[in-house]
Amino acid sequence: MKWTYIIKNKFLASGALLGLCLLVLISNYLDRNHTENVKQSISSLYEDRLVAEEYILQMMGGLYKMKELTIADTPDLTSKQRLGKLFLEIKSTSAAYQKTKFTEQETIKARELTEILEQLDLAQQNQMKINSITKALQILEDLSGIQLAESKEIMATAEKLYLTSKISSQFVFGIILIILLVLQALVFTSKTLITPNVKGSQNLN
Repeated sequence: MKWTYIIKNKFLASGALLGLCLLVLISNYLDRNHTENVKQSISSLYEDRLVAEEYILQMMGGLYKMKELTIADTPDLTSKQRLGKLFLEIKSTSAAYQKTKFTEQETIKARELTEILEQLDLAQQNQMKINSITKALQILEDLSGIQLAESKEIMATAEKLYLTSKISSQFVFGIILIILLVLQALVFTSKTLITPNVKGSQNLN
């Protein structure tokens, strides 16, 4: 009857090895999946948030300069040229900003910004220009606040993905360790069963 026990151990060992291989494959798949998700989060943080924030800061800087020149109220040709150049730069930056990825709230604010810039372009009186610039600056501050909130959300998501990956890896490692211990126990059990048979065959000679 010992041979049946040996065969049973072999089946258990084969099953344990198969389980071990499956766990390694699953662990590898999960690690790659989590890594890809983290990479996407970091890419989103850079492309959709940091780049957009840079555009916002550039527009704010240009608008502040326009406001200073408008308040100074110097109707000379040089000031008008500087105002025109600043406005063109702001419009160009705004066009680039409009191509970034928006949330629903950002879409509304970005549309408001476009309308305000159009009003600024058509404004003739200095006070109308200053009013439009002030509104545009407020919208940009709101957009910057949204960028910060979204960036924090992306970082929180990336951290959760990292922790999930770490926990799953530790769990899989624990299961693999248990399987290896079971395999070792099966090997020792098989040796103790086979050894007496070998000695008996030697005594018969």
